[in-house]
Amino acid sequence: MLKHLLFLILMLPGAALANDWEALDTPGAFAIMRHALAPGTGDPANLTVGDCSTQRNLSQQGRDQATRIGQAFRDRGHRFDIVLSSQWCRCRDTAELLNLGPVEEVPAFNSFFQDFSTRDSQTAEALTHLADRSDRPFIVTHQVNIRALTGQTTRSGEVLIVRHAGDTLDVLGSILIDP
Repeated sequence: MLKHLLFLILMLPGAALANDWEALDTPGAFAIMRHALAPGTGDPANLTVGDCSTQRNLSQQGRDQATRIGQAFRDRGHRFDIVLSSQWCRCRDTAELLNLGPVEEVPAFNSFFQDFSTRDSQTAEALTHLADRSDRPFIVTHQVNIRALTGQTTRSGEVLIVRHAGDTLDVLGSILIDP
C-alpha cells in the first residue's frame, strides 16, 4: 500500500503537465508555442529587430529543448504547413530549430512586453492572420502574446493546442517537453 501511495505522489507532478497529443486530431487544431528557454525577462531597452546581440536569446538548453520539441512532433507524425514566428531572435531560432516547416516572420506575433499599448491591435492583427487559413500553422511567439490570444500563460517551450474562435483562440490541450 505504501509503495502505491508513493508511486501516486511521485506521478502527480507529471500528471499536472499533461501532454495532450490527441488534441491535435481535432478539426481546425494547430499549435502555438512560447519560445524555448531564454533566461531572463523582457529585453534590453536598445532592442533592435534583426540584431540578436541586442536581445535576450536562447540558451544552449533552450536550443536543445527546441530541437527535442520538434523531434517529438515529427516522431508522432504531426505535420505543419508553415511555422509562423515573431521576429525576435529567440522565437525565430526556436522556429528554425523545431524543423517543422518553412519559417515565416509575422510582426503581429512580436512581443509587446515593453509596450502594452500595442496589445489590442497586435492581438487583433494576429487573429486576422490566423482566420480562415487553409493550411496548418505552428506559431512561435511570446508569453504576453499567448496570454492575450488564449487567456492562458505558458512556460518556456510549452505548446498549446488551439483552434481559432473569432476574437480568441480556444485551448484544446497543452504539451510541455521540459528543457
